[in-house]
Amino acid sequence: MDLIILFLVGLIGGTVGSLLGLGGGIIVVPALLFLSPYLPILKDITPQVAVGTSLVVIIFTGLSSTLAYMKYKKVDYKSGLILFIGSGPGAFVGAWVNKSLNNQSFSVYFGLFMIFCSILLLLNERMKPRRKDVTKGYIRKFTDHQGVEHAYGFHPMVGIVVAFSVGFLSGLFGIGGGSLMVPAMIMLFLFPPHIAVATSMFIIFLSSIVSSITHISLGHVNWLYALCLIPGAWFGGKWGAKINQRLKSKQIVLLLRIILIIVGIRLIFQGLE
Repeated sequence: MDLIILFLVGLIGGTVGSLLGLGGGIIVVPALLFLSPYLPILKDITPQVAVGTSLVVIIFTGLSSTLAYMKYKKVDYKSGLILFIGSGPGAFVGAWVNKSLNNQSFSVYFGLFMIFCSILLLLNERMKPRRKDVTKGYIRKFTDHQGVEHAYGFHPMVGIVVAFSVGFLSGLFGIGGGSLMVPAMIMLFLFPPHIAVATSMFIIFLSSIVSSITHISLGHVNWLYALCLIPGAWFGGKWGAKINQRLKSKQIVLLLRIILIIVGIRLIFQGLE
């Protein structure tokens, strides 16, 4: 029964992560911590192990969804590689900082971060992208299925700095980084939403490999948990990408914001006890 529950956690995390470009760790990490008192298999799991294991799982979520988005030709590889120059080192640094957090401080910081993510998702839904000059810096163009051309872009150094911050939080909290990267790509760099989500999963795939290596070297990965979570995450990554192409995600984003706020508040109180 425990193994089935972990499979479902991976499936839900992979689906939501791929659908919204979040990576899935924002579901997997709190789920592992919340379920630890109720599932014997998760007894005495530490935040570090939850994060390290989540990042290994996110590699497969990222790969699965990237392969799916490739079929829809929505991944901007060049932009993704430029942003990875920042997110890769950031993920490495974040993974090392993670080892200095104790259970109480981790719960508080992670809870505040989840509430912050819910606010970003709200702003991402209600605010229109800031109009800016897209004739300077690194410029990309995309023609949608209606034949409308969209111009977007960023200065490489600005993109690398933003990506480093996102990568740092990814390695620190094991959340994949997409909850910050997708809103930044849409509102700051004017990425079309579908391109932002698909490219975010490509970046998350690369960043997760870097941060996972660090956590593996620190002994923060439980391979039994990973083996249970990965199959669900793999199918979830493909399923989320498929849903992304067919449905509007307004209701899902609203539900996710509510979940983030509830879980975030509970983690904060748990850390302050």
